[in-house]
This record gives sequence, structure tokens and C-alpha cells, in this order.
Amino acid sequence: MKKGTFKRGVHPYEGKEFSKDCAIRSICASDVMVYPLTQHIGAPAKPVVSAGDRVLKGQLIAEAGGFVSAPVHSAVSGTVKSIEDRLLVGGNKGKCIVIENDNAYETTADFGKSRELSDFTGSDIVDIISKSGIVGLGGAGFPTGVKLSPKNPQNIDTLIINGCECEPYLTSDYRLMIEKSDEIVLGILAVLKIFPAAKAVIGIENNKNDAIKLFEEKTASQEKISVKALKTKYPQGGERQLIYAVTGRKINSKMLPADKGCIVMNTASCYAVYEAVYKSMPLIHKVMTITGEAANSPCNLDVPIGISQNDVLEAAGGAKDDVVKFISGGPMMGMAISSLDVPVVKTSSSILAFSKDDVAALKQSACIHCGKCVGVCPGFLVPQMMAKAVRSNDFERFDSLGGMECIECGCCTYICPAKIPLTQMFKVGKANVRDVKAKG
Repeated sequence: MKKGTFKRGVHPYEGKEFSKDCAIRSICASDVMVYPLTQHIGAPAKPVVSAGDRVLKGQLIAEAGGFVSAPVHSAVSGTVKSIEDRLLVGGNKGKCIVIENDNAYETTADFGKSRELSDFTGSDIVDIISKSGIVGLGGAGFPTGVKLSPKNPQNIDTLIINGCECEPYLTSDYRLMIEKSDEIVLGILAVLKIFPAAKAVIGIENNKNDAIKLFEEKTASQEKISVKALKTKYPQGGERQLIYAVTGRKINSKMLPADKGCIVMNTASCYAVYEAVYKSMPLIHKVMTITGEAANSPCNLDVPIGISQNDVLEAAGGAKDDVVKFISGGPMMGMAISSLDVPVVKTSSSILAFSKDDVAALKQSACIHCGKCVGVCPGFLVPQMMAKAVRSNDFERFDSLGGMECIECGCCTYICPAKIPLTQMFKVGKANVRDVKAKG
């Protein structure tokens, strides 16, 4: 069987052997839970609780702040201590609801109540997903209810389920696929009810052949769900690359997948849909990978959203004495973090611990115009010319070179023999272009 893929890309060291065989285990919440109001793309959520209020597990504590927004729910019962600015993963501060956990875990009345898919229409399911606070759990954090409300629902013919997990080291999605395959399939069926003309394709990289085989077995009787093996290559899980690999259709930054008849969802998001639709559970927990050469006991943990990342690392066995760097997310698109005294949010995927800081050890030199960055860019851009435009503060030129098409995957930075931080430069370039356009 021919394996789907895209053109260009890179093959970084996978590092998945540290944690891929570690079954998911659940951990308890922190004594103090912190819920940022911005855990998604779009407008911040608006608090519906005040200091001194008692809340229950599963209770709404912040409502969506606009059309593109998502509500927030408490993973514990306890008392609202304050609503204040707290340090977040990116190093900035943001408004957060702080809850003192009473460790009673008293739930709302309907929390966990079983329901049947046949009881709901497609619009009912969109409403449930929106009210449950589900966002894209592959890293982007786009509100799922909004994604599932395209302007042309009748034209959606392909639901693509992203089971690639192409970032090195991460194995949380893989473990979910292995351990919760039935639930993921049920989540997919719920989404398909929203789009009667669509069929679903589960795309999985072929370094997860056991997951491919498992889902082929689980979907054998499902006429509207199929599995497609994809070539193991980074960034195979990128939205544009995945759509091309599965359907051959091309999109750009000015288009939505729905414009080409596609909806793309992560496997973890499908599992969250299952819990919301079938089990009356809002998004209050997620699976994270704790791994890396400096992690004492690499593992996959089911953690309550709002828990301190310090507590997550401690529950995983801590880090070795020679740890020098922590990364939130994957090594290609994640970010280094200076403090683990920050909360887990909906888009948190991992804590990576390393005993060597490869970035700090790099010695940058002048571009030698070798063209390697061009050869790996999945967006068919010319990074060396884009970098020159950014250095010259010529952001109009950067834009004309297609700079806004950059998906910030890091392939160019990874391959550059001169060790130029190209991806970071393009983030700066894109931010400047957006600022100029916003000012008119």
C-alpha cells in the first residue's frame, strides 16, 4: 500500500522509545489549581465565578468571550481563591482563576452521565462540543465548536483525523490511540453526524504500525471510516501537509480546510468529543508525555487541567541532577521554559527534560547560500531570502516572498549548517506584517 506524504520535510531523531511503551496513568490534582482565561485561539474566556465561591468538578468557571473563544471548567471541587495575573508557559502573565482544591472532587449533577448518540442531531453535537470547552488538542488550540461550524457544511466531504504525532519524543496521542481506540472511533462517529456527506480518514504515520492495524480492525465494519498509513516524516501532522497527504488538495494561509471540503481533528480532540457527547464531561483533563534524556522515569500521564507543571514532573519521578533545559511541547515547535511553576492548559502536550542544551551550544555563522533550507521547506518557500528581508526590516519584502505562508515547523532551522535561528526570525517577520496590516 502506497503511503501518503507531502513533499520535502525532514527526519529528526524520533526519541519516542523513551515513553511509547508506557501506559497512561492518572495523577491527582494540585492543592491549588490555576485556570488561565486564555487557553485557546481567540477571545479570552470571561469569569462567571468570584473569589469565595465554591465550585464543583466539571463546573463552568469561565464562559466563552466571543464567537471564537472557549469556556473553562474546573477539574476539582473547592473554593475560588482569587482571579489574578499568574505566570504562564510562554513567560508572560495572564489573568487566571485560582481555586483551592478541597480534595473532595464533588461533581456537578450530570457529570459523567451516559448518553446515546442517537439522542442528538448534528447541531446538538456542535452545541455540546462548544459548551464543553473542547479546543484543538494537537497544539493549535482553535475552538472545536467553531471549526465544526463552517459556512459550507454541505460541502464537507472529508474528515481527517490526525494520528501522526510527528513531533519527536511525544507519545501521548499514540498511547491514547492504543488504549482508547473504541472511544476515539465513537468520537469520530459523533463528528460525522454533523457532516452527513463526509467520510473520515484516520491518518497515522507508519512508525505506529500497531496503531494502524488496531484502527483498521476497529473500523472494519464502519463504511464511513478508513485508515491511511502515512510516511514517517516531519511535519507530516501539519494541517496543510496532512490534507495534501490524504487528499492531494492544497491550501494556503488565506484558506481554511473547509474551503477544500476538509475538517481536520486530532485524535485527542476526538477522545474529548467522546467524553463530552457520550459521558457528559467537559474538557478538564488531558494526557501529557514527560520524557527526555534528563527525565528520571519517562511516562505518559493523564493530568487534570490547571495542575502545576511542577507537580506533573514530580509525579513522573522528577528530573535528573544534570537537567539543563525544559521544553513545553515538542523539540521542533515547542518552547523552552524557565520555570515549571506554571499551570497545565488545554494545549499542554509534554514536559521534555534535557541534560544538554543543543541550542545554547550552537555557534551561528554567516549564511553560505547552500539552499538546504529551501530543499526541506514544506511550504516551498525560500528561507534564506526571507531571513535577509527580516534582517533588513523589510517586512513588505518578507510578505511578498510568502513569509505569511510559513507554518513555523522548524525544518529550515533544523537543517541549517550555519545554525541561523530562521524560524524565530520568521515569527518576528510575521508579527510585524500582522501589525502593519492591523494598522491599515
